[in-house]
Amino acid sequence: MALRGVWQLQKLVIMESELPALREKNPQLEVITELSRGQHPYLKGIYRNRNERVVCVKNMDPEEVLLNATRLRNSLGRKVVKLRTRHVTKHPSVQGSWTTALKF
Repeated sequence: MALRGVWQLQKLVIMESELPALREKNPQLEVITELSRGQHPYLKGIYRNRNERVVCVKNMDPEEVLLNATRLRNSLGRKVVKLRTRHVTKHPSVQGSWTTALKF
């Protein structure tokens, strides 16, 4: 994903010879292959804001691996923030929030 015209995924670390087509299609992306014996294959995305995301691609088809790589490329690399409530607003209602537990 591009934020203000700048691609956020800076570096993609993949297992050896998994995605050579991805390297050709994305010249803005630095694709590094590494061989790590005794570990499951994984994709590691390193973003410009110094965050990392690791996706295990054990027992996946090459199409699924490519799909996960494009998902890493399209994400911004921000941390996932859980919402405390289901209803979020900047201007809360004067009458209070609506719930299904109201009794008439």
